[in-house]
Amino acid sequence: MRIGSGVLIAGIVLAGAATAATASDRTGFIAIKQGDFSTAERTLVAERRIYPSRPELMLNLAAVYRGTGRRDEARVLYEAVLARPNTLMDVTADRTAWSHTLATAGLSRLDARQMSSR
Repeated sequence: MRIGSGVLIAGIVLAGAATAATASDRTGFIAIKQGDFSTAERTLVAERRIYPSRPELMLNLAAVYRGTGRRDEARVLYEAVLARPNTLMDVTADRTAWSHTLATAGLSRLDARQMSSR
C-alpha cells in the first residue's frame, strides 16, 4: 500500500499529496514546517485517536516529540512504525520512501543527538 502524505524526514517537511490549507492538514506537516509544534501535536494526537496505526501520523508525531526534546516518546513512535508492516509512502510529488526507512532515520537522528550530548 502506498500512502500519500506529508512526512517529516531528517528535520525537513516533505509535502507529498498535501496541498490543502492548514485547516484541513491532518498529518501536521504544515504546522511542523511553520515550527508550530503545539498545533501539530494537537492535530496528530486527534488523528491518531481515529487512525492509531497510520505511519505518517506516527512519524510526524515522533518528529514533533523530537523537536520539543521528548526523545523517549519519539523513540516509542519510531519503534512502533518499525513493528508495523513496511509501507511505501509519498513524501513529495516525485519521491517515495518506506516507512521503516524513515523510522530508522529518525532513530539514528535521536541516537546521534544523544551521542553528541555526552
